[in-house]
Amino acid sequence: MKITPPNIPAMISPYMIEQQEIYPEEEISECLFTDTLIENQAAEAAVFSKVIFRNVTFNQVSLRNAELTDVRFEKCDLSNVDFSESLMHRVEFINCKIIGINLSSSTLRNIRFDSCNGSYANFQFTDWKQGIFQDCLLVQADFYACKLVQMQFERCQLKQAEVSGTSLAGIDLSSCEIEGLSLTIEDLQGCIISAVQTVIFSKFLGVVIKE
Repeated sequence: MKITPPNIPAMISPYMIEQQEIYPEEEISECLFTDTLIENQAAEAAVFSKVIFRNVTFNQVSLRNAELTDVRFEKCDLSNVDFSESLMHRVEFINCKIIGINLSSSTLRNIRFDSCNGSYANFQFTDWKQGIFQDCLLVQADFYACKLVQMQFERCQLKQAEVSGTSLAGIDLSSCEIEGLSLTIEDLQGCIISAVQTVIFSKFLGVVIKE
């Protein structure tokens, strides 16, 4: 599946976080955050456009109801950042630590997570369209009651993840580790799985596979 990557200029100016906080409803565009710490900040409804975050650590940060368009996070630590009720379009997370990140009730379009640790991430009630998780750790991540359209999971660990109330029709999980996945038989209908995974999913069908 092809998704549209962020459209970011080749040359952008550094953003001096030491000199200025991120304020609520502030608009930040065409700049680079690099090798810095952003901490103890709450900026609701902030807007980011054509921005790169590179090797940035977020600590005690809330960016609820944010709008991100054409944004890339590279080697960042976004653990427990609150992005709930946000709008993201053409955003990439590359080699990031996103343990416990909160994206609940967000609208996500053309989003890529590549080689990220997203264990315990909260994606509840999120509306996804055209998204990719590739080589990600999603142990006990929460996808409860999500809407997934044109989503792709490649070689991800989804052990004990929560997907109840989320239709997996057309979703290919055949390359993923899915032991302990929490879902119902209704959620599973139309999901694409491997022959090996049929043993794991057989319990939802109420059958016993005899070896």
